[in-house]
Amino acid sequence: MKLKSLIKGAALAALSLSSLLTAPAALAQAKEQFFPLLVYRTGPYAPNGVPWANGKQDYIKMINARDGGINGVKISFEECETGYATDRGVECYERLKGKGASMIDPQATGITFALTEKAPNDKIPLVTLGYGLSASQDGGVFKWNFPLMGSYWTAADILIQHIGKKEGGLDKLKGKRIALVYHDSPFGKEPMPLLEERSKTHGFELLKIPVTAPGVEQKSAWLQVRQQRPDYVLLWGWGVMNSTALKEAQATGYPRDKMYGVWWAGAEPDVKDVGEGAKGYNALALNTSGQTPKVIQDILKHVHDKGQGTGPKEEVGSVLYTRGLIIQMLGIEAVRRAQERFGKGKVMTGEQVRWGLENLALDQKKLDSLGLAGVMRPLSTSCVDHMGSVTARVHTWDGAKWNFSSDFISADEQIIKPMVKAAADKYASDKKLTRRTPQDCQS
Repeated sequence: MKLKSLIKGAALAALSLSSLLTAPAALAQAKEQFFPLLVYRTGPYAPNGVPWANGKQDYIKMINARDGGINGVKISFEECETGYATDRGVECYERLKGKGASMIDPQATGITFALTEKAPNDKIPLVTLGYGLSASQDGGVFKWNFPLMGSYWTAADILIQHIGKKEGGLDKLKGKRIALVYHDSPFGKEPMPLLEERSKTHGFELLKIPVTAPGVEQKSAWLQVRQQRPDYVLLWGWGVMNSTALKEAQATGYPRDKMYGVWWAGAEPDVKDVGEGAKGYNALALNTSGQTPKVIQDILKHVHDKGQGTGPKEEVGSVLYTRGLIIQMLGIEAVRRAQERFGKGKVMTGEQVRWGLENLALDQKKLDSLGLAGVMRPLSTSCVDHMGSVTARVHTWDGAKWNFSSDFISADEQIIKPMVKAAADKYASDKKLTRRTPQDCQS
């Protein structure tokens, strides 16, 4: 009996010791806001994917170092390499979602499409800044998708408006030929409904010229451009496809000043290897670049100067680095906004962060306080509007650097909103979903 009591006591003591040893670790883990980071640092999309990923990491490190986290809650993260492949992206999502993921930036339109049906069940919001499913601007149907700052429909609309202005008015587009040279994937096909709508309205001919992924071989595409002689080319490319397209345009003699890229075809990796050969090329811009902004200076001071930078110091502030920073900032501000309702100093769940994303209110004063003065436009979301902003500018490559060549242009919501609602309603019908009511939005 004594022996049994001794064994039982020893076991209880061991259990207590084990609890004491593991409790702090569990407590520490529970006190961290976890962000899964889907990335592609390898493969043909790496030149664009790397600075994007580095901007996200460095912003997290800066918030931890400078502010001690989000109202005292430290931030943790883990990267998972997708190679831009949809199947690998889904695998990363499945592996990381159980670690306390409160939001995910899929970093690819194809991956977004695959995760859109999973997110409602898992209660993890998808932040798809400037990409993804255009109809997901409609929060009444897409409760868990947030295409913040713009979609491919707003991008296409802004480009057509800009080209129309250059021609002397949208009515002057009648009889023109506009070619869409696109990445043959969900990403590249996404702007087509908007372009087709504008084509019918203004009477220009839309030529669709696909490029097989990843886009290193484009001879046949640019042969079509040479044969059909479009007045303008819209480049819907990503990664190596962009620089290859500019080299092919140079080889075939197509004027680069008649080429306009989406905002994923307007960064340093797209033009630096082409240099003077890309001079005159235009692309949309969602954000500025450079190391002048205070937020960039804070990252240099609190992260890179301490040897904690994720990538090369000279890359900090580049176009895609800054965009990655903005994406992470929006995620962190969604957590901060959620804490205002659900409790400061607490780790927020996916459902709570979703509420925060739906109630963002980043006016100019707030952006200034975040060190983002001049970097981006104010953004405000709601239950019905999961995008928050529909503006962008055009910048032009001068052979050595990007320069803004237009004022801010707003997508025409008289065209966009009916298209978004129709597409969202169809999605809801196909998936047998019920549109949220105004009463649902109060919860």
